[in-house]
Amino acid sequence: MMTPPESRRRRRRRAAGAVGIAGLVAGLAGCSLDAVIWGADGARVIDTSERLIDAAGAADADGLLCSGAEVDLGEAADWRELSAGEPERFSDGYWPQQAGLDPAWNINLENLVPGGPGLGATYPGDVFYRETDDGLCVIDIAWSTVVG
Repeated sequence: MMTPPESRRRRRRRAAGAVGIAGLVAGLAGCSLDAVIWGADGARVIDTSERLIDAAGAADADGLLCSGAEVDLGEAADWRELSAGEPERFSDGYWPQQAGLDPAWNINLENLVPGGPGLGATYPGDVFYRETDDGLCVIDIAWSTVVG
């Protein structure tokens, strides 16, 4: 009988092997690991989100906003230590406040502050994208606040 730690180690090795194989397949196929996991559209959302994080962190994200959108980008410092999370097709059942903005995608942003942000910290938590002929544009941002 396996002890639980051995079982966990075996599962971790299998998961690491699966990620390694996926990375090899992605490299051989000429596509990103994000494209293998999330598909081409999801990878595009992740890429756009990483560009948004970089641009907003440099106070230069206006070019990624949808025409006429009133988006609160906050301050450049609000975008530090963020990374794109998991892209999802927009669901108005989960995000009813954004439904009227006609987004096609949303993605959570992960806060990478060591130990996590402090109580009361506010940061961009979810980004909503609309599809246009020119690609994705930001139509809204939902801000997250850390509560106890």
